[in-house]
Amino acid sequence: MTVTAPAEEIQEAPAAPRHPARFVPWLLAAVFFAGYATLSVLRFRRFEMMSWDLGIFDQVVDSYAHLRAPVADLKGPGFNILGDHFSPVLALLAPFRALFPTPVTLLVAQAALMALSVVPVTRAARRLLGDHAGVAIGIAYGLSWGIQRAVEFDFHEICFAVPLIAFALEALLRERWVAALCWAAPLVTVKEDLGVTASAIALVVLLRTWRGSRRVAVAAVCVGIFGVAMSALTLTVLIPAFNHAGDYAYWDKVDKGGTPGAGGWDVKIRTLFWVMVPTTGLLALRSPLLLVAVPTLAWRLLTQEEHYWGTGWHYSAVLMPIVMLALVDAAARARSGWLRACAGHLPAGALLVALSTTVMLPLPLEQLARPERYERGPVAEAAVRALAKIPDGATVESNIRPIAYLTNRCRVFWVGDTGGHAPQYVALFEPDKQRDAILDDARSRHPGAAYDVEAYERGVWVLRRTFELS
Repeated sequence: MTVTAPAEEIQEAPAAPRHPARFVPWLLAAVFFAGYATLSVLRFRRFEMMSWDLGIFDQVVDSYAHLRAPVADLKGPGFNILGDHFSPVLALLAPFRALFPTPVTLLVAQAALMALSVVPVTRAARRLLGDHAGVAIGIAYGLSWGIQRAVEFDFHEICFAVPLIAFALEALLRERWVAALCWAAPLVTVKEDLGVTASAIALVVLLRTWRGSRRVAVAAVCVGIFGVAMSALTLTVLIPAFNHAGDYAYWDKVDKGGTPGAGGWDVKIRTLFWVMVPTTGLLALRSPLLLVAVPTLAWRLLTQEEHYWGTGWHYSAVLMPIVMLALVDAAARARSGWLRACAGHLPAGALLVALSTTVMLPLPLEQLARPERYERGPVAEAAVRALAKIPDGATVESNIRPIAYLTNRCRVFWVGDTGGHAPQYVALFEPDKQRDAILDDARSRHPGAAYDVEAYERGVWVLRRTFELS
């Protein structure tokens, strides 16, 4: 990573017109919000949830909405989610969840937060590279594979981190150092590892100001120490205090008896390629902003948990505003003739790549062009009918697919983790199992109870408890 020229040597592109062009970033954000929200809601309607996370977070936010401790029964009866990941920022969704008591509220909120991050990325790009290049960067960012994969993945708390990082780096590029630090500091409330990311942002501020403003440098050092200290505190004190086992459950993801970082380098290198090449053409390597991506990349590549290595799910979303704004920074600072010429073409190139990968891979937003995606589908229709057999307020044991369709009206437990109690109902999506196998499994999990099939259609099973031994 090369040392860049001082900020005062940069000659900014001519300022974009203030009216009406200043609304362009917000217009792009509105368009992407519509796309993200539509994609998420359609997947929910079609019974296509891919994990239990939406159900877990719906239970947590519902607890906050009722002014209770953030309990997620899906993680274990009465489990306080602060003993799993430290994400008190989720309480901000409580008023919306109280007004609209459905998991769809979380999906729409995630779409809004992701789309909001388009604003600072586009504004920074327009200011430094000019109007057309800035719009190209904004669209390329909104279509970036990391953002699309995160929107496709049900719901996750990192949707708060993405706009915070984007606004922090925009402020940094505008040399609004205190604002950058203020945007970075709340990352400690999003997830336990993001305090280190906040410290990385503070480090970049320090690198750009230590010869200038002493006050800003001191503030950057303070935020840097604060971020690392909060990550350490949450990992070693706060999370274990809320966890029944008195520990942080994810240490074993790093240490499974092998050397951290060993193995899987074919997948890891492919992920690094996708992070750096299609988005920035490697030009981002010339910007110190890329330091902000190091903490996230480090824990993902050093872990022995294979799910963290690849390009799926939500794990790369926080990297997208970093690499895109690093590209903007590097392009604005390009000095030599050939590099400046290359940088001048990269915004259009990034847009072309984002459009082509969305259509050709395809990426999730491509689904919006398919008419059949707007139909509920036979499996979803069957799920609606079957799950309607479960009354409100019932206790339910469930596997992945039915969970999020029940958490807003039932107490839902993960299959096999009900704390020794036989639930009133069992809801499963098991298209490859027969009736006898389903009932045998229920009896093996709850030997003191008996269940009968209340409803079955297209792989959706609902079992009702007929009696339980006292």
